[in-house]
Amino acid sequence: MQPVKIVLGVIGADCHAVGNQILEKIFSQNDIEVVNLGVMVSQDEFIDAAIETKADAICVSSLYGQGELDCEGLRGRCIERGLEDIILYVGGNLVIGKKAFSETEETFKKMGFDRVFSPDADINNVSQILKDDVAGRRK
Repeated sequence: MQPVKIVLGVIGADCHAVGNQILEKIFSQNDIEVVNLGVMVSQDEFIDAAIETKADAICVSSLYGQGELDCEGLRGRCIERGLEDIILYVGGNLVIGKKAFSETEETFKKMGFDRVFSPDADINNVSQILKDDVAGRRK
């Protein structure tokens, strides 16, 4: 079975690099092939990299609270570019202000994300969830 391959990056004008590096390290330790685009990544850069590398998933991180604005329309853009089956994950500090995570999760799921993770998510668990999601799509 081929390994899971993801495109990882921090979306929009967000320049928080440390968490991105931690995500790459933990995903890699869990036998996930990571194409890390770094910080300040546009939607088109995520999509271009996913097409070029034939990635199974796009994993978007955002820590500066503007994730809702930066991620709006990503699923539609993926579909327009032929990635209707790509798995979309998002996580981090996605919104500004105090909001129940369940509300944030609902917002991003309505935007077409398959999974939404809070800032305190266990990345080892996320890695297993990702592998399971990819295995389900490959069947």
